[in-house]
Amino acid sequence: MTTEIGIDDFTRVDIRAGTILRAEPFPEARKPAIKLWIDFGPELGEKRSSAQITVHYTPETLVGRQVMAVVNFPPRQIGPVRSEVLVLGASDADGAIVLLAPERPVPNGARMH
Repeated sequence: MTTEIGIDDFTRVDIRAGTILRAEPFPEARKPAIKLWIDFGPELGEKRSSAQITVHYTPETLVGRQVMAVVNFPPRQIGPVRSEVLVLGASDADGAIVLLAPERPVPNGARMH
């Protein structure tokens, strides 16, 4: 069952498009993950994140990809990485994460409506 929310709740979540500039393995993570550096354009700049996306992605295949991320959650410390944004994805049939991305290129920092 899904809990209904109002439009005001939705508009408080700031979801933006960004381009992955750098990606590295994150061997210190408890679950397999990749460290990401994402460009969210001139307003927000570059932000860091960690994502458990190793089933479908390698660091080499991520650079240059656009992703969607929540940019207004407070930062979280994940081992030695300070995660500043939450990169969004959906679970495939086996539970592995597939990244959410714009259908076509948009400016970095573009807000989801």
